[in-house]
Amino acid sequence: MKLSKKIDFITGVLDRLYPNPQIPLSHSNNFTFLVAVMLSAQSTDKKVNEITPSLFLKADCPEDMVKLSVEEIRNIIREIGLAPTKAKNIRKMSELLIARHNGLVPSSFACLEDLPGVGHKTASVIMSQ
Repeated sequence: MKLSKKIDFITGVLDRLYPNPQIPLSHSNNFTFLVAVMLSAQSTDKKVNEITPSLFLKADCPEDMVKLSVEEIRNIIREIGLAPTKAKNIRKMSELLIARHNGLVPSSFACLEDLPGVGHKTASVIMSQ
């Protein structure tokens, strides 16, 4: 069987088994989804879902996130692994979304991967959803 036929077969089976897969990370828009995925690295979805409500209550869009200091973000997400680095990346990513993308989460791998804290794995999750 050719590779393309194998891919089509596997994709078809997965689509039948999982027609509408649920997203385990709580979010209300593309921005909060991006932040939640960034936070999930080296952490569990359960822990991310425990702390993001308080973060998103203060900032659920890039314009509000940049109003928070890195220290404020870090204090909210402190229970997540790598919180200091993630706080810096979330703040800087928010700034760049405003400066480069009119505050919107980009829809290409290249643009996503240019954002701080967004590697190929995070970009793949965002693009697949």
